[in-house]
Amino acid sequence: MKKLATLIIATFLVISCNKPKTTVMKTTDKEELVKTYFEHFNKHDWEKTAAMYVENADFKDPTLGAGIVKQTHKQIIDKYSDLNNVFPDLNDKVIAIYPSGDNHIIVEFVSSGTAPDNSKFELPICTIFTIENGLITKDFTYFDNFEE
Repeated sequence: MKKLATLIIATFLVISCNKPKTTVMKTTDKEELVKTYFEHFNKHDWEKTAAMYVENADFKDPTLGAGIVKQTHKQIIDKYSDLNNVFPDLNDKVIAIYPSGDNHIIVEFVSSGTAPDNSKFELPICTIFTIENGLITKDFTYFDNFEE
């Protein structure tokens, strides 16, 4: 019986030591991460912006087509660089940040910019970020993409 108890305890210790390490972030930490994300975005630092995502993040974005699309860091950098080339003064103004559950932050913001022909745009957007282990794993963005 003593050997069985020792074996159970040893097995438990081995299993518990082999658990993958995870970073536990408080909601306020996730809110700070999202604020930092928008700081990088507004400075047009696409490398730092992309580095805030896992290497193959899930995106749901009307500009990428229907459904969920995986994006690498390079694809994220290219996407925002291309957008920035069209709108050199590209800027996102955060209206509100809404924590939702353990892993989600919802951000309401207005994106704006001026094209080379001096036409301007202002677009209200809502993004749901999923954050796990200190990185963005999902970026689900919603906006009215119907042209008037």
